[in-house]
Amino acid sequence: IMVLQYKEKKSSNWKDYPGKKKIKDNPEDYDFRLLSHDKSKVLVEKTTYEKAFKRMRQIEFFKNKKGQGRSPIEIFDLE
Repeated sequence: IMVLQYKEKKSSNWKDYPGKKKIKDNPEDYDFRLLSHDKSKVLVEKTTYEKAFKRMRQIEFFKNKKGQGRSPIEIFDLE
């Protein structure tokens, strides 16, 4: 799970993103960033809404795909 934050371009304090319909202006009027769940690591620096969401989808895709493409090795007892 990741945290998407936003701020007005002229502002300096970041807020957690409540959803596209709950912000006052267009997403183009804001800067966005993507953080890890515990907010200790910045995954995407200050960028546009589209770029932040694209990266979040990429991370989610690879996180869910991890380990699915490989078949486990089965060991048979040949007695």
